[in-house]
This record gives sequence, structure tokens and C-alpha cells, in this order.
Amino acid sequence: MRRRPLSRKVDTVAESQTLAISARAAAMKREGIDVISLTAGEPDFPTPDHIKRAGIAAIEGNFTKYTANKGIPDLLEAISNKFRKENDLPWGTAEILVSSGAKHSIFNALQAICNPGDEVVITSPYWVSYPDMVKLVDAKPIVIKTTDKSNFKITAKELRKALSLKTKVFIFNSPSNPTGMVYSQEEIEEIAAVIADTGMYVISDEIYEHLVYGDAAHFSIGSIDAVKDLTVTVNGVSKAFSMTGWRLGYMGAHKDIIANAAKFQGQVTSNACSISQKAALHALTSPLDEVWRMRDEFEKRRDYVVGELNAIPGITCTKPKGSFYVLPRVDEYFGSSADKYAIRSDVDLCEYLLLEGKVASVPGSAFGAHEYIRLSYTSSMDELRKGIERIGECLGKLAS
Repeated sequence: MRRRPLSRKVDTVAESQTLAISARAAAMKREGIDVISLTAGEPDFPTPDHIKRAGIAAIEGNFTKYTANKGIPDLLEAISNKFRKENDLPWGTAEILVSSGAKHSIFNALQAICNPGDEVVITSPYWVSYPDMVKLVDAKPIVIKTTDKSNFKITAKELRKALSLKTKVFIFNSPSNPTGMVYSQEEIEEIAAVIADTGMYVISDEIYEHLVYGDAAHFSIGSIDAVKDLTVTVNGVSKAFSMTGWRLGYMGAHKDIIANAAKFQGQVTSNACSISQKAALHALTSPLDEVWRMRDEFEKRRDYVVGELNAIPGITCTKPKGSFYVLPRVDEYFGSSADKYAIRSDVDLCEYLLLEGKVASVPGSAFGAHEYIRLSYTSSMDELRKGIERIGECLGKLAS
């Protein structure tokens, strides 16, 4: 049977490697293979009981119908209060949009702002979805490459150099997935000066704001007066509250951006899940004791993983200050081999670790950084110990 061709736009978009590798590791586990998966971008802790009870109460109270497209009033108010108290952001309820996850919020923001041919500046290593979301709104991703030598950060000077007359948006992610780096307030103020100078927009992805360690502190770029109306601040409940499957994100921005984004969302998904909205309302209006407990455990895991990885010959691993990922540099192993395995790239190395060591990791090229691999430390300490030991053993078998 003859068929007309499918979307050329979607053909240009890559499949998410993190989701693909996680699915492959899960399939191997179902076959009874002892795989340690260090790929997932979600906490291994359960959603706190008090938040689950709020979701159950919503179901039992029959709060299971459509809500207003932008979100229920109480949740919008809670987000406004959170922005004001925690981030020094002035957004009222008219300047907030609740969506089906922070990823959805970022895509809504891009749709609201971009026109065909606009350029969107992204730093690499980047979260895997940024470039493809930019392509899906008919804009062009412009990538500024960073390395561990610069702590995976750009300077204001580097940002200015990447701009053109077509630049519309800068996507900013601190704390970062996949590097875990955290920009200081001073560094953010210097970047904000460039944004204010040009009048471009910045989408600030702050989903990991509560997962910062040691002397690091989160600072919201939108709290700077000069760029307040140019900033879209994106957040959600997935990471800090271990609510990944609840799919609840939100953004705050100037009312014109929110109006555009809400119009787009209204034609695509309408409101976020009513039950998840009630649970998120409870999460954002309750004490953060469980969040801090998770953060402290992640910090212990980070210290262990970084120490063990740096003890493996040929690996260097920058100590992240936020999120729950490490990005060890592994390119010293390119050109090596063991038995039937020839390691020419990060993809080859991840394939080798999965098949030979039964450890799932994500190639750095998924994040625009082929010299690295990404490991998540959201697994238990026992799983992390086994996983890092297997990695060390596998790499020890490789010969140049």
C-alpha cells in the first residue's frame, strides 16, 4: 500500500538516548541479567507519604475532572509564594503556567517566544532535549562548548561572542544536568548584563535548585531587575520531591509570554493532571524535611562516586556541586580494546560497559560531550559500589 511521507521535522529529531538506554537496561533485567543501571534521572526515594496522601485524597474527593488550563487557583498561589520567598521572583498568579512536567514548560516557553529561523544559544554539555526542542519550534540551536577545564561553565564574554542578530533565547541550566555545575551569583549577574544589553530572552531551567551541596547556593537569574521581564523561570516537583511520574512542572514569566504559552498549551494538552496538581500544592506548602534528607544522602553518594572514579586510572571526574549526576572524562580509553570490543568512542565504551560489565551508563555525546559518559548516583549505595567496581574492572581489561 502506498503512503505519503511522514514529518520531515520529526526526522531531524534524535531519540532520547537516556530513555533508550534505560529501556534497554530494564529489558535485560527482565531477562534475569544482573544489570546495574546508572542512567536514571530520578531519585530512588519514594514520593513522601504526606504528598501521596494528598493525591489519594484528591482521587477520593473526586477531584478527577478538567481544571483551568493554567492550573488550579490554590496551586498558582502556592507557586507565586514559592517564587517570591525562595527565589525573589515577583510573579503573581496571572504570570504562572502549570504544565505536564518541566520539560513541557520549556517547550511551551520556546513555542511562545521563537519564530522560524531564530537562534537559541545552549551550552554543552546540555540536557539531551534542549537542541531537539529548539529544532521542533523551527529555530536553530547554537552550541557553546565547555569542558571540565572550565568547570563546564561559560563566561559572559563567551556568551556575547555566540550571539547574532538572530539570537532570540539563551537556555540556562543551573544546577546542571548532566554536569552538576552551579553558577555563582556573581557569574549569573555578569551573564545577565549581556542579556539585558541585547534584549534576548533567557529560559532558566531550575529543576535541581534544591539539590546543591557544600558551599554552593542556587541563585535565580530572574531576580535581577534588569532581566526580570526577559526571563522565563522553569521548575517543577519531579526532582526535589521525587515525583517524576506525577508529571507536574511550572513556569513564571512576563504576562505576555505566559499568555502565549497558555494559548499553545490549551490547544495541545490543556491542563496538567488534576490529581498531580493537588499533590504538588501539598508539596509546595509543606516543610521540606524530606527534601533535605534526600539531598544529604545524595551528597554522600556524590562524594563516594567521585572519589572512586578518580581512583580509576585514565578517568578524571569533576566534583559536581548540584543535581545527582557525574560526568567523568573517559577519552583516554578511546583507541583501546579487549577481546571482541574495540573502543573508538563514548558510545562504544558505554556498549562495552553494558555488555561486559552489566553497567548501564549514558554516552556523553547525547549531551554534546563525546569525551565523557554520564552516571547518575540516584541508586542505592550498594548498587553504586557494585556499579563502580564493575566499571573499574572492565576498564582495567582494556589495552591500548
